[in-house]
Amino acid sequence: MHSVLMISWQRKKIMIDCGADWSGKQHKIRPDAILLTHAHMDHAGGLKSGAACPVYATVETWDRIRVGPVPERVIVHEQSPFKLFGVEFEAFPVEHSIRAPAIGYRFTAAGKSVFYAPDLVRILDETNALKKIGLYVGDGAAITRPVLRNRDGVFIGHASIRTQLEWCAKQSVPRAIFSHCGKEIVAGDHRAAVEKVRGIGEQVGVKAAIACDGLQILVN
Repeated sequence: MHSVLMISWQRKKIMIDCGADWSGKQHKIRPDAILLTHAHMDHAGGLKSGAACPVYATVETWDRIRVGPVPERVIVHEQSPFKLFGVEFEAFPVEHSIRAPAIGYRFTAAGKSVFYAPDLVRILDETNALKKIGLYVGDGAAITRPVLRNRDGVFIGHASIRTQLEWCAKQSVPRAIFSHCGKEIVAGDHRAAVEKVRGIGEQVGVKAAIACDGLQILVN
């Protein structure tokens, strides 16, 4: 199914993104809130039939999606922290698409911080987004060669895992997980891909891995 990150904290569930595969299926995991990174169907299409909880998104994303009934539509402002069930969130703009401007979320609870950006070419404020985080969860579209297109002088698409690990090394991020994987990982030799990502991480001093369905991570 389309990529979803679920944050569990103090008996609450916060779901980041709700792709088209999740349409009408949110009841299976019953999130208490849903946050969106951008308007592409594999991240927001699951809300076409609505949701039973509040939904958070930037103005740009709200303007570009069709959403069924929801209890509350909340606007997220970039780099303006807000709290949700005891978790602090901050949205950082990232380059990914011109038609569907995207953000990544830095979230913090009990002094532990994670940055999540499933689709991106680069983080516009990399230093503050990745400062003192314990885990980076990033874009798994490609391992060593980025997937880029030039639109009117702006690069859109996906940074490579290698590039993202270099960001992490530069900001002293100790650990990285890559989700929302592309064909190189999904359709190729999975074991070889896992070893390749782990090896690149070792080269730059970051513990790196590829996510799998149902993966649970305790951040401590």
